Amino acid sequence: MQEYQVSDDADLIRKLILSGHVFLRIHEHADRGILYKVKSLIGLRKTNDTENEFSVVGPKIGFTEDLDTNLHLMRTQVNIPNLVIKEVTSGKISHSRIAILYIDGLTNEQIVATVEQRIKALDFTVIFDSTQLDQLITDNSNTPFPLLLNTERRDRVTYSLIRGQVAVISDGSPYFIIGPSTLFDFFISPEDYYLPWVIGSFFRIIRIFGVIFSIIASSMYVAIMTFHYEVIPQDMLKPLIYSRLNVPFDPVLEVLFLELIIEFVREAGARLPSKIGQTLGIVGGIIVGTAAVEAALASNILIIVVCLSALASFTTPIYKMSNTIRFLRFPIILLAAYWGSLGIFIGVCFLLVHVTRLTSLGFPYMVPLFPFRPGDFSDSFIRSDYEKITDRPGFLRTQHKKFYNPKPWKRQKEWDDDE
Repeated sequence: MQEYQVSDDADLIRKLILSGHVFLRIHEHADRGILYKVKSLIGLRKTNDTENEFSVVGPKIGFTEDLDTNLHLMRTQVNIPNLVIKEVTSGKISHSRIAILYIDGLTNEQIVATVEQRIKALDFTVIFDSTQLDQLITDNSNTPFPLLLNTERRDRVTYSLIRGQVAVISDGSPYFIIGPSTLFDFFISPEDYYLPWVIGSFFRIIRIFGVIFSIIASSMYVAIMTFHYEVIPQDMLKPLIYSRLNVPFDPVLEVLFLELIIEFVREAGARLPSKIGQTLGIVGGIIVGTAAVEAALASNILIIVVCLSALASFTTPIYKMSNTIRFLRFPIILLAAYWGSLGIFIGVCFLLVHVTRLTSLGFPYMVPLFPFRPGDFSDSFIRSDYEKITDRPGFLRTQHKKFYNPKPWKRQKEWDDDE
């Protein structure tokens, strides 16, 4: 497209203005004007690649620390006049700009009013980041579970807006927070929608089972080795006894020792430069694991269990949820040390009761399981075919229920006649 053009088409003028063009009208009442294309379209694949939410398939565009750049990126993707951006100021010292994004005529007005009211009611000194804002406006600050989704991916924010959710970002932060969110939103990756629905559903199920394994794997080892030797198959009993033959600690101390080592290595790798951190994580893990087995401080079978548990905790696309999963392992390990499998059962039941009581901006956190909504299952545990996820989530109570209207078409084979 050329750098400028003269036009009197109102629809074209509106479309190009929303995409970043400048409209110059010389006379006040003139119908025609000059549309000028701005050359410096900032933020497009230069220094804003996603770092923590990487996916092999799909766009890699992330956000930066500049609010105007982030709003420009959203305008280029959601190029409709219904995209509303409300800016408010918060922070006694910082006076940070905070932008609230939603689609007018689609998003539930109650959600918009709740978010705007909570942000305006803040009496805080400095807003450093959107994730800090997340903790200030959340429904429950005493839970380890994140109640608002945070993301650095533009496609995830776009998908959330067209579903009927509200997105919030503060100046100086590369992360949007999205709400209301459910527990299943933290296991959804944008990559699921770029792959065939069978493959996308398979990967989503892998993430969910990986999280379950990560939470209970180490505690199951403690319970079995402390109370329930009878459940071990006879063929595996000998290797287990041999691996723990010279270990002087109880299973719970052995597990806590390795779990803490994993956390030490992870924290050290996260705080160091990327290349050094990767080297430290690999070399440090190998050296410490080998030394622990040779020094009879831990069994080799437990090292496998703990390493797999640590890897499974990172299967979630959202980093905040992986932190929650790693935290939950420790209380369940202690419960397993005191009461065995009964302790694990008590811990899991407590977690289920806790998450069912949580809300996100006043909406249930465990939808569609609780309250039970069968219509929303098509995009929860699995990602169904696009022909079956035509409706927006019912719990959001959007002003328009239909996501899109699929039109049936007949697949014609090459050898079919054209008659």
